[in-house]
Amino acid sequence: MSLTPADGKRPAAGKRPSDGDGGRPKGRSRRALRWSASVLVLVILGTAGAGFLYYQHLNHNIKKDPLNIGDEKDRAAESKANAAGQKPLNILLIGSDARDSAENQKLGGAKDTFDTPARADVQMLLHVSADRSNMSVVSMPRDTLTDIPKCTDPDTGKTYAAETDVITNDSLGRGGPGCTVATWEKLTDIHIDHFMMVDFAGVVSMADAIGGVPVCVDANIYSHTSSGKGSGLKLKKGTTAVQGTQALQWLRTRYGFEDDTDIARTKAQHQYMNSMVRQLRENATLSNPTKLRSLAETATKALTVDNGLGTVAKLYDLSKELKKVPTGRITMTTMPWEYSGSSGRVVPRTTDADQLFRLVREDIALDGKDKKKSTTAVKASTDPAAADDKIAVQVENGTRTDTTGAVRGRATSIAQLLVAKGFKEAVADSSTAPSQATTLVRYPSADLEGDAQRIAKALGIPTSAVKKSTSVSGVTLVVGADWTTGTKYKAPAEDDTTPTSADALNGSDTTACMHVDPNYVW
Repeated sequence: MSLTPADGKRPAAGKRPSDGDGGRPKGRSRRALRWSASVLVLVILGTAGAGFLYYQHLNHNIKKDPLNIGDEKDRAAESKANAAGQKPLNILLIGSDARDSAENQKLGGAKDTFDTPARADVQMLLHVSADRSNMSVVSMPRDTLTDIPKCTDPDTGKTYAAETDVITNDSLGRGGPGCTVATWEKLTDIHIDHFMMVDFAGVVSMADAIGGVPVCVDANIYSHTSSGKGSGLKLKKGTTAVQGTQALQWLRTRYGFEDDTDIARTKAQHQYMNSMVRQLRENATLSNPTKLRSLAETATKALTVDNGLGTVAKLYDLSKELKKVPTGRITMTTMPWEYSGSSGRVVPRTTDADQLFRLVREDIALDGKDKKKSTTAVKASTDPAAADDKIAVQVENGTRTDTTGAVRGRATSIAQLLVAKGFKEAVADSSTAPSQATTLVRYPSADLEGDAQRIAKALGIPTSAVKKSTSVSGVTLVVGADWTTGTKYKAPAEDDTTPTSADALNGSDTTACMHVDPNYVW
């Protein structure tokens, strides 16, 4: 798990302006308590930086970049408040394989890549529920092929054209972390509030401060190949508390875990993150002011965040929010995937991945312990709808399936139904006949979200079936194979369970143990 600032060309940490004085608390006990809470923020995030103290000079250490440098049309709509007025938080955790300093080069190896464009080898979306009762983490394998939107480097002004079907970790080298954020929003339609990055040195310092993070392997492992590949991790069978460089090796190991793929590495990272959280919450020694002061210096120098998190005070406020979530309600998952041909690359497994992303968008806990929520309260649009007779909507016939043809005249029938309900601008579009299993209402930009939801409400279509899509130019109703007859739509029962292909791991699970590839047993 390689974690580093976006690139070596960003302004030096010491030249960053301070964004606030932070306010130094009085009393050793108050300082220790605040330091302990602040350590928790990045530990829960699984990033290995920690210890944000209320000293003004630490603000100078924190490096900042814009949150999203992609096309505005690709932005996901902001998360909506629940009935109590609370909003969820979505934070993208980014790590790269850049070697932009002597220390990171020593830790990361691969001298031929020194100071080359960074790649986002670790990408994890952390979702904190609106009521702060639970937390979900979704990892995207670095070998995922996806679409990267147009991005503009905030430092140089260089614009990178949009690309399709490219490896996701290339996004970081196209102007910085704001492009990785843009890529996630385009893929998932989940609005991202913040991002955080730390480097190799941060991983090592955090593991040292904790005094070791327990991890488990089911056989002796040595991650090393005859050609020199591998992280160098060498452990005996069973549970070992890894720290320092050994912790970094665990997080970066690919050759030796399961099938030697990035998928297995992601599972190892989840085990480490969960164990780290448990260690911090149980380890009272982290209230030691001297240790935490040193850790804070290292962590803030290693940290890159968006402007919305660019001060010690803001990071401390975030840590307090994260601390509210019980360990047993943290769920680690991997985006459901499938192989793309014989390339070794993967792509999202459409149905399962879409379901996982929907659960996050609708703030539904991945551990299945939520009380039934009102999706209407979560999804209600802040964009007001136009008058019914002013809403332009195209109706497409998507009733075709793999085994049956489209129902003739279906788009025309539903368009006429809408006109009868007062939507005079509704028209059938016979130029396209997509295959759509369930009925959807699509809209291209946030200013049309209210119109799209108004159409859905008029027809009894659930708000979860209203989706933003850049493939349409206006509000578009796709009549699916689930509505082939009649004028009343009966929505299928929604499945709010986490797909088994997401390989969920609960934060309180102490039994997790990585399977070792027999070829790497010593």
